[in-house]
Parts: sequence; structure tokens; C-alpha cells
Amino acid sequence: MTSDIIFQYFPDLSVNQKKQFNQLEEQYKHWNSQINVISRKDIDKLYLHHVLHSLAIAKVISFLPNEKILDVGTGGGFPGIPLAILFPETQFHLVDSIGKKIKVVNEVSKAIELTNLVATHARAEQINDQFDFVISRAVTQLKDFYPWIRDKFNSKSTNQLKNGVLYLKGGDLTEELKQSGLKNITQYPVKDYFKEDYFETKFVIYFPAQ
Repeated sequence: MTSDIIFQYFPDLSVNQKKQFNQLEEQYKHWNSQINVISRKDIDKLYLHHVLHSLAIAKVISFLPNEKILDVGTGGGFPGIPLAILFPETQFHLVDSIGKKIKVVNEVSKAIELTNLVATHARAEQINDQFDFVISRAVTQLKDFYPWIRDKFNSKSTNQLKNGVLYLKGGDLTEELKQSGLKNITQYPVKDYFKEDYFETKFVIYFPAQ
């Protein structure tokens, strides 16, 4: 599957954004052969399973210029890298506790000339900064995740959604959301935005900082 699937759902991209999305496949195939950040069987579905899935967050919210976004447990750069391409005036900070994954993020970012992204080999708790939103893709249970980042939010909100967490998750989340103890959770079904079967049971979970 090619990058055309991205352009179908995001038709207003600039020439440079299209170029950056097009470059992702070559970059990830190159780096994945050396440092395994995407499962071997998944690399051919890069644009569907990783890039487009990451961009589901952009169907829920448009990040604003100069907003700061923290991507926790980014792995090979998802959802941070696709979102950094889509929102070039927003600042992204990607963190992962596994150094070789951050190496891939930095190399891909450099190759496609992303200027609005930094990547750090660290745990979320070690990042000493404030952000408007925290994003992540199925790193752990929400009840374990939120304590890592509870003190990382700017107090002033400027976006349509209050500052908070946008979390990509799949499956039946009823029990996990209940156990999390978090308030004002909204589930956005990804199938409302993308028609492919892959997204049938996937959600963007949003909740404000609390």
C-alpha cells in the first residue's frame, strides 16, 4: 500500500508534506532492516497500520502553531512523526526508554528534514517541560500511563479541546477506562474517519488533564 492512502484522506497537503510522507517508506525499510522498530510482516503496511493510524488524531484535533506536543513511548516515531509532518508549525517532543528506537526516529526525522521535532532517549517522567497535549499509541494501561505525565501540562488551554491526552487504542476498552479512574473521557471511533477494515475496532481516546 502506497502513500496515496494518506493523500486521499488529507487532500490539502503541500508539495513538501507529500514529499515527506513519500519518503517514509524508504526510510523505515532501510532502518527497520538494521533496528527492528516495526514488525517484519507489518512494514509493507506502513502507511495503513502506522502512518494513517497515527493521523487519526488529526481527525479529532488540529494542533495549533507553537503548541507543544509530547509523544510518550514513540517507538519508531508513531504517532509523532506523521503528525509533525502534518502540523509543521507545532513543536513535537518524542520520547522512548529504548535508545535504538530514538536513533531511528532521529535518523528518519533528519532524512525527511523535519524541523519541528526533537527526540529524547528517556522515560516520560524524566522530561522536565510542560506541554499542551500528550499523545501515545497503546503503550500501557491508562491507569498506569497517566501518572507518568500528570504534571506535564500547561495550565492554559488555547485549542478547541482542553489540554490533555490523545491516546490511540483498540478493542473493547470498557473495563480499562473504568479502572483508569479518569474523568471526562471521550472515545472517537477511527472507523468514523477511515473506511478500511483495519480501523473497525480502533479509537482515539481523549481526556483533559486532571
